[in-house]
Amino acid sequence: MPQENPFTTGSSEHFPGFPDVTVGLTAAETSRIAGRGLWAADATVDPGAVRFGQTLANALLSETPAGTASPDGTSTTSAANSPEALLPPELAAFVREVRGLALPAYHRIEASTEGVRLSAFSLRQLGPGPHPLVVVPAGWTPFGWPLFLWSYLVLAHKGYHVLAYTPRGLGIPGLPSTSSGFVDVAGPHDWADGSAVIDFAVDHFAPGTIGFMGESYGSGISQLVAAHDDRVAAVVALSTWGNLATSLYDHDTRHLAAVKALLALTGGPVESKFDEDNQRILADFQADRNLDTVVEWGRLRAPESYLDLTNDNGTPTFFSNTWHESLFAVNQTLETFNGLDVPKRLNLWIGDHAAPEGPALIGPPPTPDEVNLPMAEAYAWLDHHLKGERNGVEDWPQVCNQVMFTYETEPVTDPETGEPTGENRIVTPAHRETSPDWSEVTRGTEVFGLTGDGAGGSDGRLLPTDPVADGGAPRTEETGWRRAFLAGVDTEATAMDAIMKTGQAEWQGNPKIYDTRKIDRRHAVAWTTDPLVPSSGEQTAGRRVRGIPRLRLTVRSTATSASLYAHLLDVAEDDTARIITHEPLNVYGLTPEQDTTVTWKLQAAAYDIAPGHRLMLVVDSKDPLYGDASVTWTQTVISSPDGEPSFLELPLG
Repeated sequence: MPQENPFTTGSSEHFPGFPDVTVGLTAAETSRIAGRGLWAADATVDPGAVRFGQTLANALLSETPAGTASPDGTSTTSAANSPEALLPPELAAFVREVRGLALPAYHRIEASTEGVRLSAFSLRQLGPGPHPLVVVPAGWTPFGWPLFLWSYLVLAHKGYHVLAYTPRGLGIPGLPSTSSGFVDVAGPHDWADGSAVIDFAVDHFAPGTIGFMGESYGSGISQLVAAHDDRVAAVVALSTWGNLATSLYDHDTRHLAAVKALLALTGGPVESKFDEDNQRILADFQADRNLDTVVEWGRLRAPESYLDLTNDNGTPTFFSNTWHESLFAVNQTLETFNGLDVPKRLNLWIGDHAAPEGPALIGPPPTPDEVNLPMAEAYAWLDHHLKGERNGVEDWPQVCNQVMFTYETEPVTDPETGEPTGENRIVTPAHRETSPDWSEVTRGTEVFGLTGDGAGGSDGRLLPTDPVADGGAPRTEETGWRRAFLAGVDTEATAMDAIMKTGQAEWQGNPKIYDTRKIDRRHAVAWTTDPLVPSSGEQTAGRRVRGIPRLRLTVRSTATSASLYAHLLDVAEDDTARIITHEPLNVYGLTPEQDTTVTWKLQAAAYDIAPGHRLMLVVDSKDPLYGDASVTWTQTVISSPDGEPSFLELPLG
């Protein structure tokens, strides 16, 4: 029976503005597309990645097996859409090889809600079974399951049945990979849909074992389905979240840029993509009202809320995330990971959302035999827990951290002019460290007291103090000072230039460089250490930051609210810097001329500060990522009163 191919006519002629998937890809194009990663400059999906996935779908689904005829008796083989016509030779040969192992097909799966149909794609193993199955809910994009089609080929080549689907509501109307219904934002309908997909798979493939693998939105759905359906034997959650509530709203701060980016990727306007209840939640979030209800809505969709179910099921769970996550900040993932009492693994990487694994989900490595470790280890997890392979996974420590910017790079030159392009390429990968569990990542702490005097202009100093125990305050004489700035104006101390794109550049060897001299001290306050030297003879770094920093400040404002956005920077001898970590805090209910002491945790980090570099803490009141509570041109005052000195607690490894 010939397989339906919805992409036969899926060219730019039929989908205006879309890449033409009927024009072949060259080897150079495939290399560039995979090398660029998932994100374009404006936090949208790179058009090349879209074209790659849809072209693969066209090549796979346009051909029927040799000798097969269409229902009217005519041949359905199209030379124009064959792998050889659409793909470079090596990729075409791989597609042919997979076609010899597994039969591709396009499906419409009846969802848990009557009338909702999920667009899906499968690769069914042809050899005698049973075979393990990997279900892949698509990420939150308007393009659905075709975007990561390369990864389905890899899984099928490894002997898995594959069933990928677009979660309800996502996609551009008219695109065949779009699923009907309203987006449920990983709510109960999505969990039930995952079970309906499993039912379909059991009926059609009779798998031996079932695993879920998801990227971003698909990763949260994977965890939630596994919590509520004990047929799931393993989960791979890439660029994932543990608590949707704290991902979007934490420390009384709304993560506005993340929500804006997500809403732009549904494939249509809010009014057509969400039901009235979810529209109301999104409107409340954006308007900064009824946030208790928003938080309750997020917790319902949080895998962390169902840890007891996951632990009862004993589902082996693999997490992959990044230090500078702009969508799902790392600390909330750590909370969920630490609450799992199952076989588990956490990989933390340089960069931002989907930067590490994105290229290997999109296509083959740009360089032959190059290995994408984030995906290689994800596949190994599935091989061990679904196929029973003894491949070393059984001996993995629970945690593996990539240390930020410890890679070695070289300048990239223009192949035509030979001139430097201004970008670097990685020649030696960044260092990775393992730990038996997260509690052993931090081996100690160092506390720095904040001073009110000037050092190098208008900056205060970070002075090492006596050690503290159990979260207590440091013993320091640096109290009694006050420092003020004008609030509501952004400075050069921002978390990133562009959501997801800045972190993607980090992953590729090009972290953002800050000029600390350009941070406007009228609208920020800063404190800096002396040049750092190794704390012991066994270490080569000035400081080995490992874990979650903690900051305490006392604040007052001429308004009733204030924003305190803390950034930790690694400052070189020339006053340029790289960011270690950051975290915002909005403070409400202030009374003018009265002090309020606040303590909050910054995002976790693994970072080696080079000897001779300085640690800088910058606090300002605005960042494009967040909704702030400051009133423009009001005055915010930071102080360190007697009995409650201000301090920075730095975790060390």
